[in-house]
Amino acid sequence: MKRSVILSMTAFAIVAAACTSAASPSAAPASPEPATAAPTEAAASVAPPTEAASMSPELKDIVATADGAGTFKTLLAAATAAGLVETLQGPGPFTVFAPTDEAFAALPAGTLDSLLADPEALSKILLYHVVSGAVKAADVVNLTSADSKEGSPIKITVKDGKVYLNDTAEVTATDIMAANGVIHVIDQVILPPSN
Repeated sequence: MKRSVILSMTAFAIVAAACTSAASPSAAPASPEPATAAPTEAAASVAPPTEAASMSPELKDIVATADGAGTFKTLLAAATAAGLVETLQGPGPFTVFAPTDEAFAALPAGTLDSLLADPEALSKILLYHVVSGAVKAADVVNLTSADSKEGSPIKITVKDGKVYLNDTAEVTATDIMAANGVIHVIDQVILPPSN
């Protein structure tokens, strides 16, 4: 369990570091272009942000919001190990596809420990979970991809009313609003393409 928490934190840190870097031309636009392949009915099945979350004047930054949720301990530990916490506390806005503690625990044995021992690799993986701008669920369902802060695109598909990243990680909760962006929960850690 400690290993999965550390891996989650490391991944979160990597994502945060990518977010603070200068926006690249490949970064996802704040108002994404509609994808022609996304079915209209799929958009209706993704829950919109709650009125309380979208209107609260007391929103916390992404790190504090994730910490308060209690299911991202590994991600936060990974972000700390990668030195990305301050980045994720920055002005943003950022969109974080946040793997749960269970997602990190599902990684092959030893993977988390290896990543924690290699902050550069960990940062790269965490930044692959971060996109520039606050991209809400209503926009995500209209995309076919989004450029991560790591630099590689994340494939987005809608199947049977559910959103998937890279055809494997399901978005299980959406539009968790933070003062500097938005968090979408995913059930798997996603990896950037190997070069």
